[in-house]
Amino acid sequence: MDLSTAAWRKSSRSSNNGGNCIEVARISGIVAIRDSKNPHGPKLHLSPHDFRCLTRALKNA
Repeated sequence: MDLSTAAWRKSSRSSNNGGNCIEVARISGIVAIRDSKNPHGPKLHLSPHDFRCLTRALKNA
């Protein structure tokens, strides 16, 4: 999947001091996730439903 035009965003709770952050982008009906420290590395692709399940599970962990 070509993500070259994706608009990546970080959480509003992220800081710019090199912490552990992820970025997300929604494109072509999927939610892509990447490590903000390695933007050219691997990306995880999830359906919007699966992304909601993931974030719900993380909030309840």
